[in-house]
Amino acid sequence: MSKQFLRITEIFHSIQGESTWAGVPCIFVRLTGCPLRCSWCDTEYAFHGGSRMTLGEIVDVVRGYPSQVVEITGGEPLAHPGALDLADLLLEEGYTVLVETSGAFDVSGLDERVHKIMDLKCPGSGESHRNLWANLEHLTPRDEIKFVVKDRADYEWAKSVIAERGLGDRVAAGDLRALLMSPVWGAIELDDLAGWILEDGLPVRFQIQVHKLIWGAEAKGV
Repeated sequence: MSKQFLRITEIFHSIQGESTWAGVPCIFVRLTGCPLRCSWCDTEYAFHGGSRMTLGEIVDVVRGYPSQVVEITGGEPLAHPGALDLADLLLEEGYTVLVETSGAFDVSGLDERVHKIMDLKCPGSGESHRNLWANLEHLTPRDEIKFVVKDRADYEWAKSVIAERGLGDRVAAGDLRALLMSPVWGAIELDDLAGWILEDGLPVRFQIQVHKLIWGAEAKGV
């Protein structure tokens, strides 16, 4: 087993709270560190610290949980080259592997069997200039795009991107698994966002963070 190291904030077993995988039991491997500073970030505790673990040690911990779905998250996992090797090892172990990424780093090196859940950062995040648009060309039918919406301006921006980039057509054609749209927790009324989506007939999957409904917004390791 590989002796390569990654810095890990936490590894835990929980209910997947987001994406089309919401509700599925999932093992989360949260890497430490992120160069982005989204205004609404809910995992600032993963910016620093963590424990240095070999890839082999990480896989050993993952094996101890009764699930076959693993998500590599952060922080920003793709800021660490070793994340690609970890994904490969988990695939070799027979796991279904999800990678949640900000969209600011190149996703092309990920094995095509990985399910990529990729943000397109809205202006309200303060990090929309970091969107790596070339990543759209490396998404497959198993991948998903997520918009996190802080206000009406973010929603209108996301709507424009979906139209200008033909993202709704890609979902309809089976080129993408889903377009996801979720509210920043506590910043926008759920019925407002749902109403805008319905009024515009936007081809997105409305989602909320299920884990926060179960355990509360401040809970870690869930």
